[in-house]
Amino acid sequence: MARLTEPDVGRYLLRDEDEVVVDEVRRHWIVFVLPVVELLVAVVLMFVGTFVIAPADPGGWLVLVGLALCLHSAWVTVRERRECFVVTNMRVFRLHGVLNTHRATMPLSRILDITVDKPITGRILGYGHLTFESAAQDQGLREIKYVGRPDARDLKIQRVVQVVGLRGPRR
Repeated sequence: MARLTEPDVGRYLLRDEDEVVVDEVRRHWIVFVLPVVELLVAVVLMFVGTFVIAPADPGGWLVLVGLALCLHSAWVTVRERRECFVVTNMRVFRLHGVLNTHRATMPLSRILDITVDKPITGRILGYGHLTFESAAQDQGLREIKYVGRPDARDLKIQRVVQVVGLRGPRR
């Protein structure tokens, strides 16, 4: 089950080049609120369709709608759990997808700027969005949404870039 819901980050590391994971960023818990609400609605629909108005609903439409909502909720949950943003000592990359998987990679040397956007709900609940500026703007790493503790993640990336020596000498 973990293989289905967790991306295998280790298989994409350049072990022979001594690449190590500095930070593995998962989606903030806020992205799971809607699937949980959807699941609760599905359970209520199935209960009502089965026990409360079963004679009035001979086709079991409420149960079928509830099952469809359950499946959709499960799909969204797995999709969000498989979203992963990884910072290593050499690059940053993003993994996402359930059936079709996608991976976008950017070397640390290509990161020109990181913008941290925290909406009001993000400021209250502790999430934000990171936008990467690089020489090549059209890539899969431009925007990483619903990142927990975005300021700390930004500082960690800046620190890694500094330690690797891509921003000039330390003073």
